[in-house]
Amino acid sequence: MIKALAALKGGRSAAQLWRYALVGVASNAAGYLVYLLAVRAGAAPTTAMTILYAIGAAAGFAGNRRLTFAHNGSLMGAGARYLLAHACGYLINLAILVLMVRRHGYPHQLAQAVAVVVVAAFLFIALKFFVFTPQPGDTP
Repeated sequence: MIKALAALKGGRSAAQLWRYALVGVASNAAGYLVYLLAVRAGAAPTTAMTILYAIGAAAGFAGNRRLTFAHNGSLMGAGARYLLAHACGYLINLAILVLMVRRHGYPHQLAQAVAVVVVAAFLFIALKFFVFTPQPGDTP
């Protein structure tokens, strides 16, 4: 844990976080607007989130791999880890949406806005330390 925190303090990590934020703000803002439009058109919030999450995750792989983290390791290994990280991110998003809306009665718009921020933070850490970090057995 201390090693991970120390790694976040470096200049490289700050640059990665900045690039991740630039890509993420643009894609999440667009995705959030499409989410709102889909729900307004009659889609259930969880259905709209599920579809948009899959589209956003698929679109983000190449950008995060090359632009944000400059990963040169195994494409297949990183891809498998990316799917696992996003499966966890999806479950976090779904849990926030269900708990805040169904259990506590918050508006779905607020719940999804909170989920976007929480999942983005989780994914930055997962991508940096798990997905796009050289792994044993990775070959470029």
